Amino acid sequence: MTVSVNGQRLWQSLMDLARIGATPKGGNCRLALSVLDGQGRDLVVGWMREAGLAITVDQIGNIFGVRPGRDPQRRPVMTGSHIDTQPTGGRFDGCYGVMAGLEVMRTLNDHGITTEAPLALAIWTNEEGTRFVPVMMGSGVHCGVFPLETALTATDLDGLAVRDELAAIGYAGSAPIGTVQAACYLEAHIEQGPILEAEQTVVGVVTGSLGLRWYDVTVTGMEAHAGPTPMALRRDALYAATHLMQTVIEIANDPAFAPLGRGTVGVVRVHPASRNVIPGRVDFTVDLRHEDAALLDQMEQRFRVAAAALAAGETTGTRVDVQIVDVQQFSPTPFDRALVECVRSEARARGSSHRDIVTGAGHDAVYMARRVPTAMIFVPCKDGISHNEVEDADPRHLEAGANVLLGAMLAQAE
Repeated sequence: MTVSVNGQRLWQSLMDLARIGATPKGGNCRLALSVLDGQGRDLVVGWMREAGLAITVDQIGNIFGVRPGRDPQRRPVMTGSHIDTQPTGGRFDGCYGVMAGLEVMRTLNDHGITTEAPLALAIWTNEEGTRFVPVMMGSGVHCGVFPLETALTATDLDGLAVRDELAAIGYAGSAPIGTVQAACYLEAHIEQGPILEAEQTVVGVVTGSLGLRWYDVTVTGMEAHAGPTPMALRRDALYAATHLMQTVIEIANDPAFAPLGRGTVGVVRVHPASRNVIPGRVDFTVDLRHEDAALLDQMEQRFRVAAAALAAGETTGTRVDVQIVDVQQFSPTPFDRALVECVRSEARARGSSHRDIVTGAGHDAVYMARRVPTAMIFVPCKDGISHNEVEDADPRHLEAGANVLLGAMLAQAE
């Protein structure tokens, strides 16, 4: 007998969670470790307890719910994602992976199924990296990518520290990092891109992740009065910075790096930000990505050469100071071939159209792949839009992805 999830229950759980931090345009704002994030955690942890999961909260606030198996000596087959959101985020990014995992547990309860190995559902802390850096914080600490203390002392723009904010919402856990260790990890997620929808494909079998490099850039010139200062005598930081910003996009569009090259300038701050003052300093962020590590190296080199040329005055004819700070990076990550094939086989067995796909976004699965066999399951999102209040997904696709997750977890827990 093929066991299937309750798609209506999955959808209702997503909608109930979406009420916490709901935004006027139908999205969500539950920034990591905010009061609303705490309320979301409380709701989902309550559901996990009702499903019979034993709850553990570690020192960075990661939540693990474990469903017993017949063999308690085996490590659990783990799934999960996150429930923190962007400031103008959607109802499905991250949340779908957690709710799909919960639905797997509920479905097994409904059918009285006990697996050989335990199963685990994880809710990772601060995946989005919006309020606190580094991004994918909880899974990064869990996997030893960076120290616990680095994460606990990270502060937001108001100077509030992760350690204190965890305590404020009641999720400063006492369990040592790594208390719950997985045998393997599966994560369901909306695609956050347009490929599956454009091809009318229901399941994306994720074979790996693009590598990512983040930089903070500061271009410093000289502020001066916009009226009396002749154009030829200006050291306009914004004019200079825009050349480097455009170079970021041009690098990603270069046929040498297309179609998997990515280049983004996501945040720009201009000082002193006055209408009649020539900008003296511009701070901006750069995000470079590629599937191939060697090509990502070349993209970074092109970016740094362009920055040096700008600083020397070769680009605009005016010298400026350019500082580049490395913020975070992770290498291109191939997922486990056997686990990917398991996902592929389950999609085939369930009659779901499917294709192999590479993820361009960072996910907790990327860090988990450093420790245990890992794979991901994608389903389409409307118009490929994510990190946006209008983010949407078809309930039938969400159900199909959760069924693939269910089948894959059962296969791994035999």
